[in-house]
Amino acid sequence: MKLLVGLGNPGPEYANNRHNVGFLALDAVAARWQFGPWKKRLGGITAEGDIAGHRTVALKPLTYMNDSGRSVGEASRFLKIVPGSIVVVHDELDLPPAKIRTKSGGGHGGHNGLRSIDAHLGTKDYRRLRIGIGHPGDKALVSDYVLHDFGKGDRLWLEPLLSAIADSAAMLLDGNEAGFLNKVARLTAPPKPV
Repeated sequence: MKLLVGLGNPGPEYANNRHNVGFLALDAVAARWQFGPWKKRLGGITAEGDIAGHRTVALKPLTYMNDSGRSVGEASRFLKIVPGSIVVVHDELDLPPAKIRTKSGGGHGGHNGLRSIDAHLGTKDYRRLRIGIGHPGDKALVSDYVLHDFGKGDRLWLEPLLSAIADSAAMLLDGNEAGFLNKVARLTAPPKPV
């Protein structure tokens, strides 16, 4: 079984914030792979489904970003899922908008959701899908920037990216990170002129 975690903040006022891109990605995956209905449990809401033979639980913690680890830890223990079978999808300030990277282990890079997960799992050995949202240019502006909605211009890259992530999710769960990144890049590349 795999645990696919999207990070974000609960509530309609946060739904389209940059900080909530992990929630948005999970919604796209659950829709693409026809997961069952979302249910409130394990400190969040979960939906279950099958991604190309991977029995998968999608989890959106309802504990707010800074305490995401409480929900992830509870889900990991209750479902008996080892950290190597957990993929956390989150926003990344240090990547330009529309860029994605995968990572296993390592530091939290100042991301409070990851810091909380590290503390509650007692390890950093889970996998991550980092979705670039860009940086406002000044550290003092970060909090306001991540808690604001994506702009209209962002939709031009965001919707195709989320769709490509959903379509390529099986490769991510297989651990074929290079194949996953290549497929997403191919699916989101602008059409070539004829």
